[in-house]
Amino acid sequence: MATFLYRLGRLAFRRRGYVALLWVAVLAAVGLGALQAPGAADEEFSTPGIESQKAFDLMQERFPGAAADGATARVVFVAPHGQKVTATANRKAVEETVDALGDGAQVAAVADPFTAKAVSEDGTTAYATVTYKVKSSALTDASRTALENATDQARDAGLTVETGGSAMDSGAGPGGTAEIIGIAIAAVVLLVTFGSLAAAGLPLLTAILGVGISMFTITVLADALGLSTSTGTLAMMLGLAVGIDYALFVVSRYREERAGGRSAEEAAGLAVGTAGSAVVFAGLTVVIALAGLSVVGIPMLTKMGLTAAGAVVVAVVIALTVVPALLGFWPNAVLAGAARRRDGGRRGLFRAENRLFRAGNRLFRAGKAKQAEPQGDNRGTRWARFVLRRPLPVLLLGVVGLGALAVPMTQLQLGMPGDEAKSTSTTERRAYDDLAKGFGPGFNGPLTIVVDAKGADDAKGGVGTVRERIAATDGVVSVSQPRFNKAGDTAVFTATPSTSPTDEKTKTLVKTIRGERPAIESAAGASFEVTGTTALNIDISGKVQSALVPYLVTVVGLAVVLLLVVFRSLLVPLKAALGFLLSVLAALGAVVLVFQQGHAAGLFGVEQTGPIMSLMPIFLVGIIFGLAMDYEVFLVSRMRESYVHGEPAREAVVSGFRHSARVVAAAALIMIAVFSGFIGEGESMIKMIGFGMATAVLLDAFVVRMAIVPAVLALLGDRAWWLPKWLDRLLPRVDIEGEALTRGPAAAKAADPDPAADEAAEARV
Repeated sequence: MATFLYRLGRLAFRRRGYVALLWVAVLAAVGLGALQAPGAADEEFSTPGIESQKAFDLMQERFPGAAADGATARVVFVAPHGQKVTATANRKAVEETVDALGDGAQVAAVADPFTAKAVSEDGTTAYATVTYKVKSSALTDASRTALENATDQARDAGLTVETGGSAMDSGAGPGGTAEIIGIAIAAVVLLVTFGSLAAAGLPLLTAILGVGISMFTITVLADALGLSTSTGTLAMMLGLAVGIDYALFVVSRYREERAGGRSAEEAAGLAVGTAGSAVVFAGLTVVIALAGLSVVGIPMLTKMGLTAAGAVVVAVVIALTVVPALLGFWPNAVLAGAARRRDGGRRGLFRAENRLFRAGNRLFRAGKAKQAEPQGDNRGTRWARFVLRRPLPVLLLGVVGLGALAVPMTQLQLGMPGDEAKSTSTTERRAYDDLAKGFGPGFNGPLTIVVDAKGADDAKGGVGTVRERIAATDGVVSVSQPRFNKAGDTAVFTATPSTSPTDEKTKTLVKTIRGERPAIESAAGASFEVTGTTALNIDISGKVQSALVPYLVTVVGLAVVLLLVVFRSLLVPLKAALGFLLSVLAALGAVVLVFQQGHAAGLFGVEQTGPIMSLMPIFLVGIIFGLAMDYEVFLVSRMRESYVHGEPAREAVVSGFRHSARVVAAAALIMIAVFSGFIGEGESMIKMIGFGMATAVLLDAFVVRMAIVPAVLALLGDRAWWLPKWLDRLLPRVDIEGEALTRGPAAAKAADPDPAADEAAEARV
């Protein structure tokens, strides 16, 4: 592979104009296609195989047209202290507000609280439900303004009025500030790392190119493949992340080769042949992790994983072709200032010397190319030698520290936080609290019971039996009257729990009702299923938890096999996988500490603790596994390269840190900056994702890869690279360390470069 990529890199360098035109044409083609493609639909979230989804599907079948997908707003009225909303003045204010709420082209209906019996027992609280003809994302500014103006009328009359419901969701998500801050910090980190504006800008340029092509392509395919507006979110985030990382690694290797005396074209070929090989296999591990999301069995998650995997593939191809092509346009611009001045001096010398001295210079450069890379110490080598002197204490400190941080993960509770997790400064959160106070904590999450009495002798009697039995269940405070379909063979009613939707007692209640199902169905002669938002969240959490272990086994197992081929070692891939598990478990433990148990919650602006978002562990595992394997391949591949080229095992660790530690640290800092930007968002779930991702990258890059990895390799010595002979014969050779480039035609080319080509390249810059 190294030889093929070496030739690809040189070809892209020489034919840079054609390569640039090709990619610009691709961007223009998919961009024009995206402009003409039909808009992506808002995908309905579905989870096949769970009871809540089956019940919902049955409702859609037996109650056609009843499951309207229009937005709803719940306007909550609270009387002043010591008064009731049923008082004459307050009732008049509520009725006038209800009338005002009904005005508007997008309003389908408004339920008056006094006729709909939506008044609390103590008379202090009431609510009106506004149903719209369109989804929340289609609500106009005029409709939202009319809702606000109507509620202001009741406030002016002295009532406390708050509004919740799906109509309050603008669907905007993060405002983009986090991404802008992340890119700005990435630019600063790259500038500090490389000391060159061109070298800092090139990874950003190629990453943006890759993200643009990927997002346009997703838009073009959205209608044909049923992709939603949210499908590309993960693709954009990861495409930008790995796009920067992969270009960063290739550019860094190019600079090293130039510092070793290589010509610009040769350096580009060697950078793609060696660093490019690491990029290919790092990308494959990310693709495995993302494609593995299909194991969970949630269609939306599968689509997000596959589209993100496609974005990673685009990033890999761009790193192997566009990066060397751009290096061909500006071969010296990406070098540090001192290196550019040295290169300029060499060009002057070439022009002044005669043919004899030029030939002698070529011989000198050939000998220099065969030498090892400059052996000067840097912070990476000093840290590596520190770890090599004290491997056991460093290993124990890292493992024990991560293990201690992972302990809270054993108390992980999954759920789907709703309005109760929002800031108390939002009207949605205050409406939630007012309803819980007036109608009980379970009012915000009623259970929906769907009774299938088709074929029963007495459908109404069967439904009545189911209703009575569920009403008598401990933890149920009330049940509504059943509503039958036109055929009279299916009924729906709600059961209100005594506890909040995220309370563990509510989860136990759902299990209890379902556990008593055989006896209830036998007595009623009809079957029933439990659904509703609360039951759906419980079912999704259970499905995700049950899928987490198979997902980990699948992804980590395939990655271990891939790393076995890459590093030709049994222990290095196992060490990489175990290190990842440590970092991701510790990150989940930190999330539980802050967002579930409330430790240091105020520091991160978390006002309400509760269950961890159901999809959080899966997202964390998928994204961080990909980034962790990037860092593993980038760092350890240089150690492997040095070891294969004859360095002792311990010195190979130092060499790996000399060349790759700064690049890995820069890549990790960029990701931490990008993810940390989301902690400042107002939404609790976005805060949670940003905090979890930033923590996981921090722990994996700087504790696992920078401390535990060198400590383990120091303790193992040569045994780290041991591979049974029979397995060595079976595994394909991919030559990620570029060994073929040091003994094949490429080596000869490096030892005797074409002087005309050298002078032509130097004259261009």
